[in-house]
Amino acid sequence: MLAQSFSYALIGLDSYVVTIEIDIQNGLPLTHIVGLPDNVIKESKERVRSAIRNSGYKYPVKRVTINLSPARTKKEGAAFDLAIALGILAASEQIPMDNLDAYAWLGELSLDGTVKPVNGCLPIALTVDVDRFRGLVVPADNRHEVALCQNTTSYAVDCLNQAVELLSAERSIDSIRPVTSERLKSPPIQQPDFADVKGQSHAKRGLEIAAAGGHNVLMIGPPGSGKSMLAQRFPGILPPMNFDEMLETTKIHSIMGFLKHSQQIINHPPFRQPHHTTSAVALVGGGSNPRPGEITLSHNGVLFMDELPEFNRRALESLRQPLENQQVTIARASQTLTFPSKFILLCAMNPCPCGHYSNPHKVCHCSPQQIQKYLSKISGPLMDRIDIHLEVPSLSLKDMTNMNPGESSHTIRVRTMAARAVQSERFNDSFPRTNAHMWTAQIRSFCRLDDDGQKLLNTAIDHLNISARAHDKILKLARTIADLAESDQIKSEHIAEAIQYRSLDRDGWGNSVKN
Repeated sequence: MLAQSFSYALIGLDSYVVTIEIDIQNGLPLTHIVGLPDNVIKESKERVRSAIRNSGYKYPVKRVTINLSPARTKKEGAAFDLAIALGILAASEQIPMDNLDAYAWLGELSLDGTVKPVNGCLPIALTVDVDRFRGLVVPADNRHEVALCQNTTSYAVDCLNQAVELLSAERSIDSIRPVTSERLKSPPIQQPDFADVKGQSHAKRGLEIAAAGGHNVLMIGPPGSGKSMLAQRFPGILPPMNFDEMLETTKIHSIMGFLKHSQQIINHPPFRQPHHTTSAVALVGGGSNPRPGEITLSHNGVLFMDELPEFNRRALESLRQPLENQQVTIARASQTLTFPSKFILLCAMNPCPCGHYSNPHKVCHCSPQQIQKYLSKISGPLMDRIDIHLEVPSLSLKDMTNMNPGESSHTIRVRTMAARAVQSERFNDSFPRTNAHMWTAQIRSFCRLDDDGQKLLNTAIDHLNISARAHDKILKLARTIADLAESDQIKSEHIAEAIQYRSLDRDGWGNSVKN
């Protein structure tokens, strides 16, 4: 007998319907799965067989053929187990098949029939065809994330028997109650505080500007100067995400399986810190069935790359397109996928291999050739895409022995939120949402300079040999500095401060990096 059930699969961040056809015929006892299944799906026949028997049903001692359609698309994961088991029970006439095609089924089966959680329930729930299906059935541990979807009726089941009861209408199972943005609570999380950082007022100011305008930052300084300490505290001064950004971020982490079962939504900007041995594929995304990389997991948050020159050159150069376009495109022979990548790039590096070049307290033993080779690992085009260059000097004895706390993260965050509110009004809550991502036409409209400011900028361009991209970066930085100062007009002092954050464009640093 033939039965048909439905499930969903993912391609990148998008989902599509998978039709599962089960045909049971007389013949040698054999279960065969077709339709480009991966090894996990091929092994599902053993999980399904045990789950059916341990749930009180009989597994047919016949030839069972399972087809996953569309057959031309590679299928991955264990999310089809529940739909396959119900299809086998319907095809063997142990349960009615009247309502089997009215639901889409997701869930991995344990050998005892328990339905285990699967990845990607949220993006699937957001795209379920509500005209075609009465509801989406998910594992009980995934109920928190699908509750974020307002338009889809979803049900949570603990075991195969409960799914059969829902299908047979023998037991009333309440649908999952959707959660609105107003009902979502943002529990406070313990984050390191900027008050713990001694000295480094210049670096703190630069990070505040970066948080206010969404600008990329490179911190360069000797070991022990506090670069990593500053980076770990940077998320604490970022403005909160809006509901759409929370939902988009949660969707990405759901697909990758990084969402805890008790966690409903990611309501704090993500902070990703890949090791310097990370490959280009792990950073950008890819694989035979392309998956998001670290830059997509950093979407709406921060990507912190410590010891920047130690990263593989190919991995560093792969950042250029995502930084420019806020998305990354993965092209394969069979498909092309686009992943979002709107993040703040926060980098840290030493000024030389030993780390003590420009350190007044320790002697640098590196030759000029070694320093140039070390710095040239970061290409000029990549450096051009970093808005703020922060020199983080070693701490003085006065700063190290100062026991008074510095300005708190909360105080700084209030200012960055006020600056973001100005930008939100300026861009009318549309893309771009921050000064860092302004288009050329918007720069001309919102970054007009007076005569003194234009003269100062022209002088800087002549002396620093600034590129066209760096010129626009300075204007965007000046606009953010003016927003923090609650000034509608960009003044000469705002331009002057923005220019000083292009320190690697100056002679010495700039020439070493760009040669």
